[in-house]
Amino acid sequence: MFKNPKLRGADLLLNPHLNKGTAFTEAERDALGLRGLLPPRVFSLEEQEVRILDAFHGKVTPLEKYIHLASLQDRNETLFYKVLVGNLAEMMPIIYTPTVGEACRVFSRIFQRPRGLYITAHDQGRIRESLRNWPADRVSVIVVTDGERILGLGDLGAQGMGIPIGKLALYTACAGIPPAECLPITIDVGTGNAALLADPLYTGLLQPRVRGAAYDQLLEEFVEAVREVFPGVLLQWEDFATDNAFGLLERYRHRLCTFNDDIQGTAAVTLAGLLSASRLTGVPLPEQRLLFLGAGSAATGIGELIVGAMVREGMSEPDARQRCWFLDSKGLVVASRTDLKGYKRPFAHAHAPVATFLEAVESIRPTTILGLAAQPGAFTPEVLQAMARHNPRPVIFALSNPTSKSECTAEAAYTHTEGRGVFASGSPFDPVTVAGTHFVPGQGNNAYIFPGLGLGAVLAGATRVTDSMFHAAAQSLADYLSDESLAQGSLFPPLSEIREVSARIAAAVIRVAQEEGLTTREVPEDLGAFVRQRMYQPRYPDYLAQI
Repeated sequence: MFKNPKLRGADLLLNPHLNKGTAFTEAERDALGLRGLLPPRVFSLEEQEVRILDAFHGKVTPLEKYIHLASLQDRNETLFYKVLVGNLAEMMPIIYTPTVGEACRVFSRIFQRPRGLYITAHDQGRIRESLRNWPADRVSVIVVTDGERILGLGDLGAQGMGIPIGKLALYTACAGIPPAECLPITIDVGTGNAALLADPLYTGLLQPRVRGAAYDQLLEEFVEAVREVFPGVLLQWEDFATDNAFGLLERYRHRLCTFNDDIQGTAAVTLAGLLSASRLTGVPLPEQRLLFLGAGSAATGIGELIVGAMVREGMSEPDARQRCWFLDSKGLVVASRTDLKGYKRPFAHAHAPVATFLEAVESIRPTTILGLAAQPGAFTPEVLQAMARHNPRPVIFALSNPTSKSECTAEAAYTHTEGRGVFASGSPFDPVTVAGTHFVPGQGNNAYIFPGLGLGAVLAGATRVTDSMFHAAAQSLADYLSDESLAQGSLFPPLSEIREVSARIAAAVIRVAQEEGLTTREVPEDLGAFVRQRMYQPRYPDYLAQI
């Protein structure tokens, strides 16, 4: 719970964690000093939801809808989650991808009130004090970014705060982590974005990014402060530049309960999509041949998790790696190249140099192509047609976010493969009809994975987050997918069912934590019931019972 829970009068109405707005009863209004401060009619939570939806649907643009929901979250958190949980399929694209990208791009201009902590390069030596200023008594999950690689938009500096806010909203809406236990943090070390530095309205530090030893020292102090102030917390890294993302994950994954969603969460949801695609194509995972456009943290993170999954199915690690090919800005990642960073080298195979993605498709003949380079339209008609020539059911994953960065549209994927393509994307696409067949494309949204995984880690009191947990999460997600959804071409279940998906993933993660000896809390045998009983439901408290 948040500190100072016994507020009264106007102070109570101004606290979004405690405010009920027009739902305060007559008796509560008298007891809590609210008489006269609210319109006279008392509304139920459900009636308030109708009012919010009416206003929401009156907004014209996605950004206007985002601002409307952000304002609601700022004044009445319970009502915000009531609306969000009941309308996830419609609202997830607003509070997160793709709209959150536009919100981050203009975050300084739509800023209303802080909803997280800002740790800056000027705070070295006093980060613990900043963390202790957070008003919650208990924090279970922290999502942190330094804003350097926001989706496919690049360096947005302090404006990246929209990402941890949005991620934690999904932790609550999709998996029932209590909102009072969620903490968004932005580490502002400056920005390399010249437009932001010249913007008089920019809310972040007006300085170039801190790098090197000074950056490492600041992050070290941050992690140690988190461990001290919020012991046992789950720390999720989000939208760091590739080198920092890998470095921070490797440095801290064995010191506390932590993971990087761009590397591991994206990998798990993609693995789940591939497992589902195998049901359509008839090609088992160990027989897949994958070609990635992009070789950054997300792409190679997917490759590593897929290699691990293939090894679990009996392949040797060298053979599994041979199934994964990458093309970066300088061409195919091959063994003869001398410019490769360490995380790319395990996927550098013996092959002649190849310059373009189309040439790589013709040479490698992959069963699956995956786009993670934020190059819109990179899956050209020629690429898609080549995939269709080489495969009865080509698998096409256009995973870059937001929608403007997608490698191809759903319509293009189906049209240029004569309706034989198996498609998934990072941002949502509307259903399409091609050659008389109706397709409902699935979105490979990390929200299918990280909220449930986080819930499981929190309930187990897990001391670490392991690759085995991500494998279990991916398998749980793939197993949940119905034949009916698959028949429509969707590789993921409906977003309206995501809370049930998260509950099953959480139970699977707890089992892995038990098997690996990483739990610090006792849990019962009936993990399903245990998880569901502890998922937050947006309901107003009875304040009279607390007086």
